[in-house]
Amino acid sequence: MAVEPSTAAELVREIFDLQRAVRCVAVANSRGMDTGVALQGVLRFVGEKESRATHLAARLGVSASVLSRHIAELEELGLVHRRPDPEDGRAQLVALTEAGRVKLRDIEEHRASTLQEYLREWSQHDAEETAKILRNLAASLKDSARAKAAGPITENPDH
Repeated sequence: MAVEPSTAAELVREIFDLQRAVRCVAVANSRGMDTGVALQGVLRFVGEKESRATHLAARLGVSASVLSRHIAELEELGLVHRRPDPEDGRAQLVALTEAGRVKLRDIEEHRASTLQEYLREWSQHDAEETAKILRNLAASLKDSARAKAAGPITENPDH
């Protein structure tokens, strides 16, 4: 059964409101930290596995120059390091340093603790169901975006 247009429009509004609320919480939680929200997002993606900068830029939806500035700042903070890609000397691989892994873990623990406090009135079941629904929504949106792009995107097209 297909989703009705009015329901799709309501979902768009709710997603927009959720994005705004998450952004506000993220900004409030990043005050006083040496990495802002944008750098924390880059750190999270770099933390998944060593990747080419071009792949990270595509996953983050930013230009190579924007990502390069973020990587340079994270490198200056000692949180990431770059090395030449052994398969293509013109490309660079980016990975977390040990300090970067610790920083990412601290950020994620802080965010989880903050969210847990905001959801103190929720039941465990409601939180689990919401996580399941958000995973399904994200998967559908990713699949649709990939289908409309210039062909399917593999998990790591650079390797």
